[in-house]
Amino acid sequence: MQIKWYGHSSFQFTSDAGTRILVDPYYKFLGYRMPIPIESDIVVVTHDHGDHNKIQAASGDYLVVNEPKEYSVGDVDISGFRTFHDKVNGQKRGPNIVFRFRMDGLTICHCGDLGHLLTEEQANAIGPVDVLLVPVGGRMTLNGAEAAQVMRQLQATVAIPMHYSTKALGLLGRLFFAKEDKFIQAVGVKTTHVQTLNLSKENVAQYAGIVTMEYK
Repeated sequence: MQIKWYGHSSFQFTSDAGTRILVDPYYKFLGYRMPIPIESDIVVVTHDHGDHNKIQAASGDYLVVNEPKEYSVGDVDISGFRTFHDKVNGQKRGPNIVFRFRMDGLTICHCGDLGHLLTEEQANAIGPVDVLLVPVGGRMTLNGAEAAQVMRQLQATVAIPMHYSTKALGLLGRLFFAKEDKFIQAVGVKTTHVQTLNLSKENVAQYAGIVTMEYK
């Protein structure tokens, strides 16, 4: 499978069979721009905020996945798990869905704007994952230290940080979100930087640790 990062929390997964999954599209956000339209078979929305739910950024006859339930589309199985955008059961920022994808023999987890550590029940339901896409920028989501704990909760082999300050953001964005460095320090493992991530059951161990990605 192939993973591309479009900035913020938006990624595209493409399976070996060619199924294209777009997660949390946004159009434009604090200096990021998506290369729209993006041909997609599945469009996933983790929560209904404007920087995560612009499904019109996708083109094609796609399925919208935006509920905490089970989906099966071709060679991809998707499960949604109810979580929150804050530490007070959604009272400040509302609900959030953590999505687990099973494709090409790998388990991928996209945390959306998760704002709290997982409960034991949630962690057990999601189970161990090969790849974890986790917000690390703090303020609206987990901070770096909390994201490192979630990585341990899900026994992730590879963690890809998202929703943090990058050079692509304008001044406001760089002030608003923390960088990824505190997450990297908290995890304390090797970091690999890639433009596009090509993963398989056979090579996932080569990327064990943290993978930072180039904004497309």
